[in-house]
Amino acid sequence: MLGKFFRKPESEQSDRVPPGQYLTKGFPVLTYGQTPRISTEDWEFRVSGLAEAKTLSWSDFMAMPQSEFTDDFHCVTRWSKLDVQWTGIKVTDFMKYVEVDPKATHIVEHCYGGYTTNLPIEDFVREENFFAHTLFGEPLAAEHGGPMRLVVPHLYAWKSAKWINGLEFLDHDEPGFWERNGYHRRGEPWAEERYSD
Repeated sequence: MLGKFFRKPESEQSDRVPPGQYLTKGFPVLTYGQTPRISTEDWEFRVSGLAEAKTLSWSDFMAMPQSEFTDDFHCVTRWSKLDVQWTGIKVTDFMKYVEVDPKATHIVEHCYGGYTTNLPIEDFVREENFFAHTLFGEPLAAEHGGPMRLVVPHLYAWKSAKWINGLEFLDHDEPGFWERNGYHRRGEPWAEERYSD
């Protein structure tokens, strides 16, 4: 398996590949359950919890500033992909359209298919995080989380929730699907925060 689909990083790549990770030759698709398939016409995004409640459409997101991103992507299942090219909306730009209560300390990402995952606000509102709708110049395929996913490059990929359709702002940490099933609450690749203690 290692030679056919994965390889060890070259020495000059070692500062970009976290411990215990191998480089993938493709872009593996790992999904729990059925893959939701939502058209951009039907897609909507809800803001709830300790924030002004609102529902945003696909056109609302497309009207926000669009940016290009090239980031490395690290999966908890021990594969990494370098220089992944995306197009989307910076979280910091998105947050200009949302009024959040200062008491909010965490978010829960809600997704089509019922998936959830948690993030502290400080891990969410970072300049390098974004909502992605395009991958390598093509509309984001459903298998990779399309039509929209969050991308949080500094944490393991399960925090980059596929098929995202909402954010719930909370004043406490609320574990999501994988966190309730044994994954680490934060998921820092360089510290190998794969599983809870």
